[in-house]
Amino acid sequence: MANPSQKLSLVEVTALGIGGMIGGGIFAVLGLAISVAGHAVALTMAGGGVIALLTGLSYAHLGLAFRDEGGSFTYIEKAFAKPAIAGFAGWLLVAGYVGTLALYATAFGDYGATLFHGTGAAPALMKLLAAVVLGAFLLINLLGAKLSGGVELGVVAIKLGILALFSLVGMIGIRTSHFVPVFDHGVGTPLVAVALIFVAYEGFELIPNAVEEMRDPERNLRRAIVSAIVITSVIYVIVAVTALGNLTPAQIQHDQEYVLAVAARPTLGQAGFLLIGVAALLSTASAINATLFGAARLAMVMARERALPRVFSLQERKRPVPYIALLVLTALSLAFALLAPLSIISAFASATFLMIFAGVNLAALRLARTIGLHPLIPFSGAALTIISFLVLLWHIWQQDRISLLVIVGTYAIAAALEAGLIWLRGPRRRQHNV
Repeated sequence: MANPSQKLSLVEVTALGIGGMIGGGIFAVLGLAISVAGHAVALTMAGGGVIALLTGLSYAHLGLAFRDEGGSFTYIEKAFAKPAIAGFAGWLLVAGYVGTLALYATAFGDYGATLFHGTGAAPALMKLLAAVVLGAFLLINLLGAKLSGGVELGVVAIKLGILALFSLVGMIGIRTSHFVPVFDHGVGTPLVAVALIFVAYEGFELIPNAVEEMRDPERNLRRAIVSAIVITSVIYVIVAVTALGNLTPAQIQHDQEYVLAVAARPTLGQAGFLLIGVAALLSTASAINATLFGAARLAMVMARERALPRVFSLQERKRPVPYIALLVLTALSLAFALLAPLSIISAFASATFLMIFAGVNLAALRLARTIGLHPLIPFSGAALTIISFLVLLWHIWQQDRISLLVIVGTYAIAAALEAGLIWLRGPRRRQHNV
């Protein structure tokens, strides 16, 4: 048993959740959120926080009841006791992490190219940098190395410090005319924007995975999740207000992919532009490392549970490195980052995690008495995630039907793969019984 003094404190676990959420998402999708919600972008960020908070409470109670590395997959499996449901959720999780990795790599490429060549950098350079960062962290993970907790905590502190400086100084230059009328893009746009950029709140579900490494989890797990989500939501609202207050709609539209760096220029000058750029590079790089590390091991766990093909569980002989899972996840993420624009990547990742979180909320609702959670909480979380998912599909149908075909097609492939696995298990099970 680990020494209690060596276990993670409440502050450290909370930092893990904050780092998971502010892991590059806000740098990548803030411009997209403002372009959709307009002056009501603060409502978008707050709304996303409410959905995340309700879902986080479900994760907290499920995490204490089922202390397993499988996370979302395990919770759904335990609640519904049907391999097909858990297996489909497993495929969706893999797809969601592929989308998240592609989003972070795209953000890294956009900010990196902008730092090297200024605004209007060549798309080819952005794609090249996205490929380089994915390849670099694939190599790091294949070698069995990962950023230590101390380094991760340091990266979180640096980027939060830079965002705090940006917000405090940026408040000086805010123009109130940029906020009226509130619903300049329509009353329903904040909900559409919440659904479109919800991936920015993905990350808090990493906290329950560390339940065995934290001090007094019965007391600290729920507190850590709630604290991480509330702090992140407040940061998102302040940063969004500061960016909107300092930029015109034309600037936001033109520099959508790296709008946060551009928003720092009016008050902090070129130094602010560089600071935000550096924060984005640090943030997305650490997020890629952590996501790739965690997603590969989750795929390995699911493969051992026969929810994914057994090949995903293969490890190196001398080190516990799931090299097949790492290679497949990186290859799929690279293809997505190179072939799809930011809007499609964000929509796909957000839609997928909305589905996963809906499934986890429904699992918590089904097990509410067992895990000691009031049913209204997971019911509300499930309702909001499902509504957001449907709103997102409607928005994509209206704006870009090709993107909708990509999303629905991916889910159909996941369902077909799971059906194929179920069919393969049948003969094996019959042979075993004979």
